[in-house]
Amino acid sequence: MNETLNVIAERYSCRNFKPDPLSGETLHAIAKAAVQAPSGMNRQAWRVIVVKNKALIEEMDALGMEKLKAWEDKSFYNRMMERGGTLFYGATAMVVIALDGKQPSEVDCGILCQTVALAATSLGIANVICGLARVVFEGARGEEFKKRLHFPEGYTFGCSVLLGYANTKKAPHEPDMNKIIVVE
Repeated sequence: MNETLNVIAERYSCRNFKPDPLSGETLHAIAKAAVQAPSGMNRQAWRVIVVKNKALIEEMDALGMEKLKAWEDKSFYNRMMERGGTLFYGATAMVVIALDGKQPSEVDCGILCQTVALAATSLGIANVICGLARVVFEGARGEEFKKRLHFPEGYTFGCSVLLGYANTKKAPHEPDMNKIIVVE
């Protein structure tokens, strides 16, 4: 099997990160891979925001957990509590994708997230795609965090990828080959 297929097969969603920071060189390599992701008509209607300020990540995490706790449906909050009581699992860095509000593309955002996740995995960096981070960017405090993360005017939260060194490793999910349909 080639190196790319091995990286795809090895990637898993890490939900328990060590407190060790990632190097600027590693984060730059991941960010460069992100902006090389394809997009529809090459519009690149997104910004890639690399957050390596641990205190800021922890502040956003606390707000996210507070918001989840206030939801009527407690299933998300309870699940996060079962997984250690944090939204960002102790990640020391994150990539936030901001989408152009005039032409947002969830498909392009998904491609970008997958590119970040695979680039990180190829460099030995654990990761998890975290769409639930959107709660941080809603409401008045959400606008504050958009400013602090330098979202361009008119951009909205698309998705995020949490990054760090794994505190615990788990096996990737077993692929369900029954999901494949071949038409001949």
